[in-house]
Amino acid sequence: MTLLFYGHPFSSYCQKVLVALYENGTAFSWRPLGPDSPENGAALARLWPLGRMPVLVDDGRTYMESSIIIEHLAARRPGPVRLVPTDGEAALETRLLDRVFDNYVHTPMQRIVSEALRPEGNPDPYGVAQAHELLEKAYGWLDERLDGRAWAAGPSFTLADCAAAPALFYADWVHPIPVKHARLRAYRAALLARASFARAVDEARPFRSLFPLGAPDRD
Repeated sequence: MTLLFYGHPFSSYCQKVLVALYENGTAFSWRPLGPDSPENGAALARLWPLGRMPVLVDDGRTYMESSIIIEHLAARRPGPVRLVPTDGEAALETRLLDRVFDNYVHTPMQRIVSEALRPEGNPDPYGVAQAHELLEKAYGWLDERLDGRAWAAGPSFTLADCAAAPALFYADWVHPIPVKHARLRAYRAALLARASFARAVDEARPFRSLFPLGAPDRD
């Protein structure tokens, strides 16, 4: 049965799952979310009342949350790229990096973006300052962690890299990675050069005007 994927190409967490799908050439059917497809939004609300994307439907079963979706794909629809290592310690490192990118890069990035969408007269400068500070700390930790590694969790492309790609892509737009973190900057460039993420980025280009802080003229 064909996989049904509910999401939007410009969504960072949707891109995380798209990278996993593209890495292994996994066939799926788009269910785009947006004003032009209200029926898909209604279907999403029935599948997942919280209404958050992405959502994957596989053989009638619904999977929510990007990491869980990728774990499902790795277990039930594996391909040549093993997204979750079979070795226990390697799997733990992969899942650790996945959580770091989601919680300490992705989340503060989205907090900064959300500030630009906040209703006028209700700013949160303290929260935004905290987000920038957290990104700066995360960048430093990740730069050290990447020492001697080809990819986030080691020599192979994994779930951790699926998480890293959109997180670092958009985070660098709102809080540029300092030049001193050369390893992290090189890693972001390697992610952008990876065919799976390059495809996701290209598919999202028509929507860059939606970025509330103004998408930079690069990448």
